[in-house]
This record gives sequence, C-alpha cells and structure tokens, in this order.
Amino acid sequence: MPTEQLVVSGLYRYVRNPIYLSVLAIIVGQGLLFGITAVLVWAGVVAAACHVFVVGYEEPTLRRRYGQDYDTYCAAVRRWWPRWRSWQGSGER
Repeated sequence: MPTEQLVVSGLYRYVRNPIYLSVLAIIVGQGLLFGITAVLVWAGVVAAACHVFVVGYEEPTLRRRYGQDYDTYCAAVRRWWPRWRSWQGSGER
C-alpha cells in the first residue's frame, strides 16, 4: 500500500536506488568471479534497463505523488552514486 508521505530511511538516505544497485553488484561480481564476459555484458544490459525504467517511469510517478518532498530528496541524494554521509532531510521518518 503506497504511503501518503515520502518515507526515506535506511539505505535510501545514501542512494535513491539501493536495490537496483545491489542486483547489479551481484551480477558484476558473478561475472568477475567466474571470468565470464557475457555476464558482464548482461550487467550492462540490466543497468541500462534499470536506468530507463527509473528515469522513464519510477521517478515521474514518485514526483507526481510526493511533489516538492521528492524534488528535495532528489536534489540531495543521487540516483546511482551513494553519498558518504546519510541524508538527514525532511522526508526522513
């Protein structure tokens, strides 16, 4: 059930898409561990698909739902590159 207010806690205080990054890290790790170039290519395909989905659907949907709170969050927390320190913004609950 969607929340009425933007909730930003845990890993989401460091990066906006920690689950996608975790999946990509697993795929890349497998490719490197087993030395299979095709798995690394697959990681690139998955990364591109995640980016298109996030930019084309997920972010516009969240922006419509949460408005200025989401814009503030986006300005403070990067999409793919984690912050060094956790964000302590107004959306945190």
